[in-house]
Amino acid sequence: MDRAEVFSDYSGTVHQYNASGERFRIRGRCQSACTLFLAIKNACIERSAALRFHAGSSPISTARMMEAYNARLRNYLNAGNYMNSSAFHTISGSDMTSRFGYKECPPR
Repeated sequence: MDRAEVFSDYSGTVHQYNASGERFRIRGRCQSACTLFLAIKNACIERSAALRFHAGSSPISTARMMEAYNARLRNYLNAGNYMNSSAFHTISGSDMTSRFGYKECPPR
């Protein structure tokens, strides 16, 4: 599967959830393209989740990933140069909600 197909797969899911308004839970380890789910309007993040960020395979794919993130997260990732390398930078679910303004998932 090439990178365009990966983005297409995630974009379809984002569109589907944004159209339905259904809640989308981010839990466990979410790395790389999974972070594109942050573009879902009704996404929530479990406090125990771990989101792992890194540069895309090209400047275009990195830019597409950054578009999925809110301004606070983009600024943080840019300031730390975390999207300039293929090395993972992990942010906890609790930090995603408290520092970057994403919704916390309600208990199940």
